Amino acid sequence: MAAKRVGEEPAFILHRYDWSESSLILEVFTRHRGRVALLAKGVKRHTSNFRPVLLALQPLKVSYTLSGDGNADIHVLKGAEWAGGHIMPMGNNLLTGLYLNELLMRLLARDDPYAYLFDVYGAVVKLLATQPEEVIEPVLRAFELILLRELGLLPALELETQTLQALQPQTAYVLVAEMGLRPALDNDRAALTGQQWLQLQSALEQEEAAYPALVRACATVAPALKPQLRHLLQYHCGSLLRTRQLMMDLQTL
Repeated sequence: MAAKRVGEEPAFILHRYDWSESSLILEVFTRHRGRVALLAKGVKRHTSNFRPVLLALQPLKVSYTLSGDGNADIHVLKGAEWAGGHIMPMGNNLLTGLYLNELLMRLLARDDPYAYLFDVYGAVVKLLATQPEEVIEPVLRAFELILLRELGLLPALELETQTLQALQPQTAYVLVAEMGLRPALDNDRAALTGQQWLQLQSALEQEEAAYPALVRACATVAPALKPQLRHLLQYHCGSLLRTRQLMMDLQTL
């Protein structure tokens, strides 16, 4: 029986590691099949046509054959081409892109498709490649919110999580990993008002338009939202992300 083939699948490479002297295993985020692992045979040879193509943070179209009955852990890469659109992000924006990749590696299970998350990720990567660092923060907060929502890890942002009481517009609330939204305490250094949380919830409810609506909603609250989302993401990742540690180390130089 001929192996089943997936052709010209939109994809981004999240991570790559050595398989042999000449081959790599690629962790790839695809639009229709989610995160998949691909064996790229011979791509480390200087004669390989894939060498300049198989780069992170670049939009690709990949073709591969499904190993076994399609449920194997690793499939075989057969083709890859650059889909065009933008160059590689540089500087701090490159580190930010690697942070996004590590989040997806940590949180996405294999073979679970997230087409909308893929589209939002592609839009964020394009901005990282084309926009200055100063305008990126609301974009990142919007991506983190969508990622958490798509994975079922984000509580409803219009209610106190434990009491299910409606948020009061002028009261301050914080998002806590094990408790969801709760009223802010005196020692909580980052908090948003109920009205601000409600605006974020309203943006999330816009379905396919959630990403641009969230970017607008995050524009004025991104600094206070950042530590709360980072704490929640780190809780679900289980440990500090390597890219976050690298960013902190670079800030101390």
